[in-house]
Amino acid sequence: MSSQLYEFHLPLAPEELLKSGGVNQYVVQEVLSIRNLPSQLKAFQAAFRAKGPLAMLEHFDTIYSILHHFRSIDPGLKEDALEFLIKVVSRHAQELPAILDDAASSVPDRCAHLNALKMNCYALVRLLESFETMTGQTGLMDLDLAGKGKKARAKSAHGFEWEENRQPILQLLTQLLQLDIRHLWNHSIIEEEFVSLVTGCCYRLLENPTISHQKNRPTREAITHLLGVALTHYNHMLSATVKIIQMLQHFEHLAPVLVAAVSLWATDYGMKSIVGEIVREIGQKCPLELSRDTSGAKGFAAFLTELAERIPDILMSSMCILVDHLDGESYMMRNAVLAAMAEMVLQVLNGDQLEEAARDTRDQFLDTLQAHGHDVNSFVRSRVLQLFTRIVQQKALPLTRFQAVVALAVGRLADKSVLVCKNAIQLLASFLANNPFSCKLSDTDFAGLLQKETQKLQEMRAERQSAAALLDPEEEWEAMLPELKSTLQQLLKLPPEEEIPEEIAATETTEAVKGRIRQLLAKANYKQAIILTREALDHFQQSEPFSQTDPDEAEETRFLNLLGTIFKSPRGPTQEKNPQGSAENVGPGQTDCRDKPSVPQPEQSGGKDALVKQEMLVQYLQDAYSFSLKITEAIGIISKMMYENTTTVVQEVIEFFVMAFQFGVPQALLGVRRMLPLIWSKEHGVREAVLNAYRQLYLNPKGDSARAKAHALIQNLSLLLVDASVGTIQCLQEILCEFVQKDELKPAVTQLLWERATEKVPCSPLERCSSVMLLGMMAGGKPEIVGSNLDTLVSIGLDEKFPQDYRLAQQVCHAIANLSDRRKPSLGKRHPPFRLPQGHRLFERLQEMVTEGFVHPDPLWIPFKEVAVTLIYQLAEGPEVICAQMLQGCAKQALEKIVEKSTPQGDPKETPVLSTFLLMNLLSLAGDVALQQLVHLEQAVSGELCRRRVLREEQENKTKEPKEKNTSTEATMEEEMGLVGATADDTEAELIRGICEVELLGGEQILAAFVPLLLKVCNNPGLYSNPELCAAAALTLGKFCMISATFCDSQLRLLFTMLEKSSLPILRSNIMIVIGDLAIRFPNLVDPWTPHLYARLRDPAQQVRKTAGLVMTHLILKDMVKVKGQVSEMAVLLIDPVPQIAALAKTFFNELSHKGNAIYNLLPDIISRLSDPEGGVEEQPFHVIMKQLLSYITKDKQTESLVEKLCQRFRTARTERQHRDLAYCMSQLPLTERGLRKMLDNFECFGDKLSDESIFDAFLSVVGKLRRGAKPEGKALIDEFEQKLRACHTRGLDAIEELELGQGDSLKTPSARKQSSVSRHQHVASAASDSDFVTPEPRRTARRHPTTQRHPTTQRLVKKKKPQIVFSSDESSEEELSAEMTEDETPKKITPIRRASTRRHRS
Repeated sequence: MSSQLYEFHLPLAPEELLKSGGVNQYVVQEVLSIRNLPSQLKAFQAAFRAKGPLAMLEHFDTIYSILHHFRSIDPGLKEDALEFLIKVVSRHAQELPAILDDAASSVPDRCAHLNALKMNCYALVRLLESFETMTGQTGLMDLDLAGKGKKARAKSAHGFEWEENRQPILQLLTQLLQLDIRHLWNHSIIEEEFVSLVTGCCYRLLENPTISHQKNRPTREAITHLLGVALTHYNHMLSATVKIIQMLQHFEHLAPVLVAAVSLWATDYGMKSIVGEIVREIGQKCPLELSRDTSGAKGFAAFLTELAERIPDILMSSMCILVDHLDGESYMMRNAVLAAMAEMVLQVLNGDQLEEAARDTRDQFLDTLQAHGHDVNSFVRSRVLQLFTRIVQQKALPLTRFQAVVALAVGRLADKSVLVCKNAIQLLASFLANNPFSCKLSDTDFAGLLQKETQKLQEMRAERQSAAALLDPEEEWEAMLPELKSTLQQLLKLPPEEEIPEEIAATETTEAVKGRIRQLLAKANYKQAIILTREALDHFQQSEPFSQTDPDEAEETRFLNLLGTIFKSPRGPTQEKNPQGSAENVGPGQTDCRDKPSVPQPEQSGGKDALVKQEMLVQYLQDAYSFSLKITEAIGIISKMMYENTTTVVQEVIEFFVMAFQFGVPQALLGVRRMLPLIWSKEHGVREAVLNAYRQLYLNPKGDSARAKAHALIQNLSLLLVDASVGTIQCLQEILCEFVQKDELKPAVTQLLWERATEKVPCSPLERCSSVMLLGMMAGGKPEIVGSNLDTLVSIGLDEKFPQDYRLAQQVCHAIANLSDRRKPSLGKRHPPFRLPQGHRLFERLQEMVTEGFVHPDPLWIPFKEVAVTLIYQLAEGPEVICAQMLQGCAKQALEKIVEKSTPQGDPKETPVLSTFLLMNLLSLAGDVALQQLVHLEQAVSGELCRRRVLREEQENKTKEPKEKNTSTEATMEEEMGLVGATADDTEAELIRGICEVELLGGEQILAAFVPLLLKVCNNPGLYSNPELCAAAALTLGKFCMISATFCDSQLRLLFTMLEKSSLPILRSNIMIVIGDLAIRFPNLVDPWTPHLYARLRDPAQQVRKTAGLVMTHLILKDMVKVKGQVSEMAVLLIDPVPQIAALAKTFFNELSHKGNAIYNLLPDIISRLSDPEGGVEEQPFHVIMKQLLSYITKDKQTESLVEKLCQRFRTARTERQHRDLAYCMSQLPLTERGLRKMLDNFECFGDKLSDESIFDAFLSVVGKLRRGAKPEGKALIDEFEQKLRACHTRGLDAIEELELGQGDSLKTPSARKQSSVSRHQHVASAASDSDFVTPEPRRTARRHPTTQRHPTTQRLVKKKKPQIVFSSDESSEEELSAEMTEDETPKKITPIRRASTRRHRS
């Protein structure tokens, strides 16, 4: 076909070129075979060299055939075709400018070049798309091949990298489009198909997911420029907008790519209108559809967010279109619009020089952000807080909004969403870091300063008022006129209903009203002055000056003239007598502008400036004080979040307290201390956060030299030790050990501590003591810190002086104790444990200090001797000898004191008297020795026996001959199974146990001598009534009981008597701890007494309840106590008035919820006991407890089972209160459709109780919860349930049968109805037989109603045994034992606790 006779039409599909179309339309004559393609391509290349780009007109079929067989032909041929085609198009692009500029060129020539241009572009674009498709498919196939696939692909491609060839092709097409090729077409109108062809390949390339990768950045830029040329020269905006919207909906990776392109078009290409078009399309999307199309919403949201970051000024003009999405269902779109607003506030509407319109827009955006801080969706609330954090960090938040946004952040701390809480903490931390007030935020300091400056302001105002009395009224009027006019204009626009009226009394005269108006004007209260004037115009229409107004004047002018006349008129005698009256009560920020005429003008302006500055200072201090109060409030809330389960929240809390501490917030120190126990956290992130916090706060102090820094570090750490508990000290020791092991503490710190300890540096006794404490803590990480200076420490704290400093001596003992390994030696250790000889000076001084201090009533002696005894047993060889000598020495001194007090003249029958403190010291020392002797035997002695046995066995194995080793197969098997070692371990354990049981507290042993004295003190609380003595005796008795099971069993009754009957809270608390230890050591002995342990949870003393809660928490979680229905006493602690006890109970149930189905199994018993009218709790506290406990029920099966059990409980409940409690519990369960079916199946159990309004409301709340997430098929079931509820509520019992008849015919078979009827009779019978809601006992109570008349059928049903749902509390426990104590019993010689028979009599 001759090139002069045809026209090439761009096809929609390649197949269209094979079909004959219109007149002179080009048709592909023949699709060449694969075999002929190489030769035909060479022919095309030869023709190109001869004719140039127009050779395409004759050889288009060759390129079409290559495209047709693209998947089948050789890769080399494809690459040759692409390379050659690029040359053809490039040559054509070079020749076209001359042809386009040649006005004399003929129409056929232009037509030929137009056809060649279309063919070249079509071929190049289709070839590009073919390569792109092939590369995408190859990439998908190679996903499973990983690295091997990449190598194979590289080999098959012969070095051809398609990604590198895309950019030149796109640049070539851009070069073509930049030419004025419109003149090739008739009437210079380029056809839409050609533009779509070129731009279509760009959109096709953008669909590739790898286009967003960094390596494809040149390709992205080339596509952007190509589309930019199409937009500016070829009217492509409408098509581009539609295509961008479509691609955002379907390709998640394209949002950042398209944002970069659109922002470039809007800035470099001047196409700002495309932003408006795209935003308009997004704004017109239906919010309901976007809520369903999450992929599209996500794409639009990402696009808008990033576009606002790049070009916020251009996007701002289109924001009104997007506002509707703030009310839509899609939270992602809400987030995007809010993020766009925040970007505009940050980048466009920031600064103090904004115009009024821009300031209004900024305020609207900030109002919207604040409003969505309370959005229903937690992701939106979280995003708002993040945006405000950025705004605060970049100091773009106006000061007038500080308080409001801080209040928003503090309020969000109580949010249910963890993410929101986390971001609220971050926002408050940003407020702290960027606050404009001060680097030290102490509300106490601010309060004092504010009061001082406010008083100064009031004095300055008083001076101004007194100086302004003689100011000329004319000048005063001129000064107030501008503000008065502005106020008048605002009032005239408002409707009269919004004004606060000024009443005019009936007896009030014209002069009096004029005086009031004048005073209001003088006080700058212009609004009320104008309102009063308006009232006077109506009231005094005939009196001057109100009657002289001209009605034809404008209302504003009329009011101003009247007010001026009144103000300038001569003042009456009242005003002359009280010239200061008009200047009283000047409000904040309002200054009186009258001065004495005698004052020179510069002084007047200077005084006014000073007053304005003072007002600004007071306002600044007021804002700072309010801000510090809010931060203090936030600290109280955030500190409670320190022990959340979410690691990220805990980390944010820790960082917040570090920042608050650095800004000098006084309450932050409590948070810094409270984070100490988190050093034991199992979460590595939390532990590291604590270490980093203390590293940041304490390891980098300010100072000019290393010594100055060390001094500051020691001072800061010493502050933490002030009033620190034992737990706090242990936590701090763990942190310091970490720092020491990592060599983060400089040698200068250790050096200075030793200097302070040895008093080489002047310091107070407390500072010296804290230095020894810190050295001891550091020794936990490096024992050589203490080991190399042992003699020095002994001389520091244990030297001979009087009086002894027992506090320092105690800390010295703690420090030295770090030399020993307190753990039981492992089998792998072959070296003997570290011990010092008995004659070491350390033990001599300890023994002397304990013995000498025994006779002095120093309260610090008791904790010192406890540490001293512990240290002796840890480090001494033969510690029992040293401690026996100590006991003997102290007992000897006590006997000497008795002899001294007994006089020769006294009655020989009179009992010798010993001082209370001596008896207390003696018993306490005996208890410490007993406990440490037990620990020594079970750890040190047992470990040493084991170590020696292992060494002996190894020695024997070496001496044995190989033949002897293999003689006994049975012995070898026993060794392999570990039976030999286990038997030896048991033998050693039996040996130790025998010593404890027989020898320590019997025979001639020294501890046995103290048993009678100890029992006498414990059995006679009336005789020995001193609280400290009783507490010491009880603790010692507990320590003695730890030694021997026999002794423990004989004294348990005495311990529990003291626990029940003692009037001393400290004694009950100590005994509770003792019994907790005994329950772990001898669980079988303590188990029968468990109810008495639970009883202490309701002790009237706060201290006892807290101790009991801690003890029971440990025992239950360690499975040392059987968990029964009595655990309801722990549940009662959830509503304890003491917050620490309530938090302890919550922690207990949190931990218990992780132990399988523990809470689920206990819930029925807990509900029974707590709703019992005799021993339960009130209704409102019951709700609080059950809401917490039922929140742990998360499994569907548990919920369904509980629903059924609770429904059955309605039958056994006796009071309306119990019915309400059960209904409330059901309303708190997370019901599903299956749970609802269970409720419907058991509807007859509670249907007759629905007449009670609160029960009905509880079940209605169940319906409401079910409706929220109900599926369409489940709604019918919910409707049926609600219908039944309402029918029973309105018509009572009569409605039950009607509902069963009406709904049963359609929903149930006759047999099912009959079964239901029988079931109902069964339940009625059980209800008649059950008399107790808490512990229903059908066998006992059946005999209580022998005269009850029943129907014969009913009697048969009752006599027959039927399955019935019961709980563990429904049956009496045979294992339950009780201790009965009467008031007249006094525990002197015997312990009158009688155990009930272990066998309960059952009928």
